[in-house]
Amino acid sequence: MSNRHLARSIVMQTLYQWDFRDKPSAALPAIIDELRNQFGKDLDENASYITKTAEAIITNIDAVDARITDYASNWPIDQMALIDRNILRIGVYELYINKNIPSKVAINEAIELAKNYGGPSSGKFVNGILGAMYNDIKEEESQKEASPVEEKST
Repeated sequence: MSNRHLARSIVMQTLYQWDFRDKPSAALPAIIDELRNQFGKDLDENASYITKTAEAIITNIDAVDARITDYASNWPIDQMALIDRNILRIGVYELYINKNIPSKVAINEAIELAKNYGGPSSGKFVNGILGAMYNDIKEEESQKEASPVEEKST
């Protein structure tokens, strides 16, 4: 398992505990420290990624959850499996907010987390939602490229 994949696993576990405990933001540093000590002692180069990602997702939780709700209209976010919901949060964050992660990497990593930690259909569920988001992102980008630039009149 790569260090970045393990770091994402720790982020997912952090979000899971945070969500399960009714979202106590003050407890976030302790949750991260506990999980890093337990699973990622050798992840020094990814320590800031873990903290920044978890904090950024929580800071942007309303926007992230709204995006998930838009694409999973048949699955109310509060009725999704806790693990699937938090894996989707990482995927959405990496697709829309953290532009340093290539989209295909973000999706693939989320699918792998879902397969490893979720239920039998979690991988397909995560793939379907993040894949639809990716397709819309690509469509928006191609429309921007195809639209002519308006000339300014002087």
